[in-house]
Amino acid sequence: MPRPLEPPPSRWQFPCTARAQAALTGPGEVVGIGADLQPGSLLAAYRCGLFPMPTGGTIAWWSPDPRGVVPLDGLIVSRSLQRSCRRYEIRFSTAFEEVVAACADPRRPGAWIDRQVRSAYQRLYELGWAHSVEAWAPDNRLVGGLYGVAIGGFFAGESMFHHERDASKVALVALVEAMRAGQASLLDVQWVTPHLASMGAVALSRARYHEALKAAVQLPQMQLGPA
Repeated sequence: MPRPLEPPPSRWQFPCTARAQAALTGPGEVVGIGADLQPGSLLAAYRCGLFPMPTGGTIAWWSPDPRGVVPLDGLIVSRSLQRSCRRYEIRFSTAFEEVVAACADPRRPGAWIDRQVRSAYQRLYELGWAHSVEAWAPDNRLVGGLYGVAIGGFFAGESMFHHERDASKVALVALVEAMRAGQASLLDVQWVTPHLASMGAVALSRARYHEALKAAVQLPQMQLGPA
C-alpha cells in the first residue's frame, strides 16, 4: 500500500490543545464555524483533535468532551457477533464511494453527510488518507461498513451503516483487528452511543484524548487491507 500523499497545508489555523479548545467551547462541543474542507484543512483538524460536521448549513468543527473511543484491547465481541463475523466477507477500501453514499442516505435519522462532505472525503480517499471497511454478503452485495481517516496509528471513524444484521459491527471488529496488527493505538468514534458502548467504547476526557492523539499520530502509518 503506497504512503498517503500530503496535500498543501491549510490556510486556516485550528486550536490544537485541550485547554484552547475548552476555552472556545465552554459548555458546548463546537470549537468554530467556517474554514473549508480542503484535504489540508481536514488533516490539520484531525491532528488537532477536531472533526467537521455541518450545522445550520455551515461547517462546524467539533471537539466533544468527553470523547468516545474504542480501546483496541477492550473490544467486546458477543457470541452472536462472532457468528456474524463468519457470515460476511470483509474488504478494505474497495467501495469507498458506495460506503459514504450509504452513510449519507437522507432517509437515515440525523443524516448530516451532504454533497460537500462526500466530495471532501473522496479527495482524502484519493490521496490515501481515508478508508472504508466493508462487509459483503455471500452474493456479493455490500451490506454494511464504515469509513474514516487514518493518520499514523490513529483512526477517526466518521460514520457507519448496515443493511443486514450486525454488518456494521462486523466491519468495526475487522477494523480493530487491522489496527492491532498494524500496531495502531487510537480508534476515535466521537461519541459513546449505546450501539458502540455494547462493543466496549469508553469516554475519555478531552485532556486524556489529546494525550492519546498526540502519541498516535506520531506512529508509523497503519496499513489497512492487503499490501
